[in-house]
Amino acid sequence: MNTAMFVGSFDPFTLGHLDIVQSSAKIFDKLIIAIAHNAQKTGFLPIDKRIELIQKSTHEFNNVEVVTFEGLTAQYAKEHNIKILVRGIRNSKDLEYENQIASANQALNPELATIFIPTKAEHNHISSSIVKEIYLNNGDITDFVPYPVQKYLESIYNAS
Repeated sequence: MNTAMFVGSFDPFTLGHLDIVQSSAKIFDKLIIAIAHNAQKTGFLPIDKRIELIQKSTHEFNNVEVVTFEGLTAQYAKEHNIKILVRGIRNSKDLEYENQIASANQALNPELATIFIPTKAEHNHISSSIVKEIYLNNGDITDFVPYPVQKYLESIYNAS
């Protein structure tokens, strides 16, 4: 089975992330969306909510699984016999940064390869940081996040 892992904090999960999942789910037999979790840090959204929202946002893909882990990506991949990492690329700045991360991961786990998948042009301006900024300033996030994420964030905002 050809399994790949798409790692990130996904805090929150965006349309850019979903774009990478859609592309990856066509290429690989199985795609694991792995939420990197640092128990020492408080995220924007709780980890269990991120898992739920990603599952709802990717429910149409039978070959996608959502997990969470702590520690090094390269170590997690080695422990779970994953040989391919998928990383989304929005621009040349992302490519430069992601290439450094890929090199470090390969140094830690020589069997681990990284595949870069560019986002569609209409999503290359989207990041979780931008979504948070728009949301926290009462802006419209409709064009930035999948529907389940939008509805959840609206419910939080309307509740406060």
